[in-house]
Amino acid sequence: MNYLSPTPRDFYRKYFSHFMMGILALLSCIALVPFIAISFFIIQKGWDGLSLGFFTEIPAPPAEGGGGMGNALLGSAVIVGMASLLGIPWGMGAGIFMSEYPGQKLGRILRFTIDLLTTVPSIVVGIFIYHLVVIHYGFSAFAGALALCVIMLPIVAKSTEEILRLVPQHIREAGLALGLPRWRVIINILIPGTYSMLITGVILAIARIAGETAPLLFTSLGNQFYAQNLSEPTSTLPVQIYEFAKSGFKELESLAWSGALVLIVFVFLVNLTVRSILFLYKRRMEK
Repeated sequence: MNYLSPTPRDFYRKYFSHFMMGILALLSCIALVPFIAISFFIIQKGWDGLSLGFFTEIPAPPAEGGGGMGNALLGSAVIVGMASLLGIPWGMGAGIFMSEYPGQKLGRILRFTIDLLTTVPSIVVGIFIYHLVVIHYGFSAFAGALALCVIMLPIVAKSTEEILRLVPQHIREAGLALGLPRWRVIINILIPGTYSMLITGVILAIARIAGETAPLLFTSLGNQFYAQNLSEPTSTLPVQIYEFAKSGFKELESLAWSGALVLIVFVFLVNLTVRSILFLYKRRMEK
């Protein structure tokens, strides 16, 4: 009896496997349809409005046409940058504490709080900062950055915790066995060994807050001109897209579509950067 000859059961398993792989490929293609449709639609609507003036000029009156979103682009860059400076160290510190001291009571409380903060709607964060800051000091870029910082904090904290948990325990024990204090093991061994993945989590958090609109309506509000300082209302790209989209003027609606295109391209580039970092990190680990 030849045990190597294929049996009908082998043919059935082979073709059933090919059939299921085809189903998975079809479902994957279907999952791409919404993204491709949205992308092409926004490119079609927003491409014609892109020009050098779009990135440098302020919005013109609807009757005149032209103008750009330079003030909103600059305002978004400033507010997202300020939120990152506040949220990244804070979130990474919380994530390190939750990962390295999981058994402490404070660590359990912090983890529970971070999990709850992740589920809070962004508009609630905006209302909270409005009552905490805006009522007393007015609309400003500072208030907008603080709202985005609160949204960014749990994302950075959770990603940092999960990434550091992937480091084998024996690496920590080896550092401690050499006489290094716990903080030196974290700074000199754990963080350098996972910096690529930590950067990935940070970049994704930045992409998450870059498109937020609701909290900025209650904090930075908006400005038709370039803000002169950080303590006055400041225009941002998501808020200006929202305002122009509901204005009813074709010229402003065209700018809104172009702004949406710029925002999508930014998020796409951020995700492409993340994928590139992960690819290079895997290549490095394989070597």
